[in-house]
Amino acid sequence: MAPEYAMHGLFSVKSDVFSFGVLLLEIISGQKSSRFCNGDTTEDLLSYAWRSWREGTPSNLNDPNLADGSRTEMLRCIHVGLLCVQEIEAERPTMGAVVLMLNSYSTTMPLPSRPAFIMHSIPKSDTASRVTATHSSQSENGQIQESVNEASITELYPR
Repeated sequence: MAPEYAMHGLFSVKSDVFSFGVLLLEIISGQKSSRFCNGDTTEDLLSYAWRSWREGTPSNLNDPNLADGSRTEMLRCIHVGLLCVQEIEAERPTMGAVVLMLNSYSTTMPLPSRPAFIMHSIPKSDTASRVTATHSSQSENGQIQESVNEASITELYPR
């Protein structure tokens, strides 16, 4: 979910670009964006993708099932995905520009900056115990609480 929508309820064409970027990174990694497993830790996909990019190891993100694919194209997809998930809406490309970047090797792409919603990694054992504790507790009205980090509880009501 785009940060401007999550925080302020504002939706635009750049919100779709953000969602496309997350989808692109999920396809490349073969993992869900909310729970990216990396060895002994679990972190969100955007954090891991950004850290890998910044450390110069973006190929660590690649799904092993895609090993036969072009390394250049994988890196291009990661680059475009990170451009799409920029925190500031104006810094994200348009979908037309995304299509051009994915189809043309002569297009110069800007360097991505830090994406929205970066979180620190959590050891797998801590994540499992938090999820178990949260799902086993219930609110006063008998519904299961869904907050993984126990910082807030979201109750779903239509707008």
